[in-house]
Amino acid sequence: MFTGIVESVGRITATQPQGDGLRVRVDPAALDVARTRIGDSIAVEGCCLTVVEMGTAGLEFDVSAETLRCTTGFAAGARVNLEHALRVGDALGGHLMSGHVDGTGRVVAFAAVQGDACGSWRMELEAPPDLAPLIAVKGSIAVAGVSLTVNAVEGTRFAVNLIPHTLAATTLRDLIVGARVNLEVDTVARYVARLREFDR
Repeated sequence: MFTGIVESVGRITATQPQGDGLRVRVDPAALDVARTRIGDSIAVEGCCLTVVEMGTAGLEFDVSAETLRCTTGFAAGARVNLEHALRVGDALGGHLMSGHVDGTGRVVAFAAVQGDACGSWRMELEAPPDLAPLIAVKGSIAVAGVSLTVNAVEGTRFAVNLIPHTLAATTLRDLIVGARVNLEVDTVARYVARLREFDR
């Protein structure tokens, strides 16, 4: 499990085809690798991956074909949000996330909030039609592995506000209109939707 509080912004330094998947090497930047071991789970741009190799060149992960099918952000040179898996006793600053990306959304608007002395930005995203019903105002959502609160919903579109700290500490500041991002909806919403299938 993860919380969506990004610990470091790393960079993908190399990718190599491996079967029908991909081996990805990440420079972890400020991530505390002293506590990292082979076999550990780390959220990379919101996607839970297992460390398979580590050394001075960075951390390496195997990304399966299924993961590549439903995610984005694993190109060489890409900056990626990184977070260690939650440990018992860790602060839960965001919301509980599994690191199982539900699909990708598309940025449709991204601009500074006019008149906001804080310097916040508003981002609007288009969600896949099958995920849109699981996104609710004031609910939680993970965008590229960042825990955010949904501020508005209309059809398949939703909006989030980003404070300057979030922009400075994550890859979200790199996004432009048209960019695709990994989305993970709130776990509770998934189970409610599943239960409703049996109420019909």
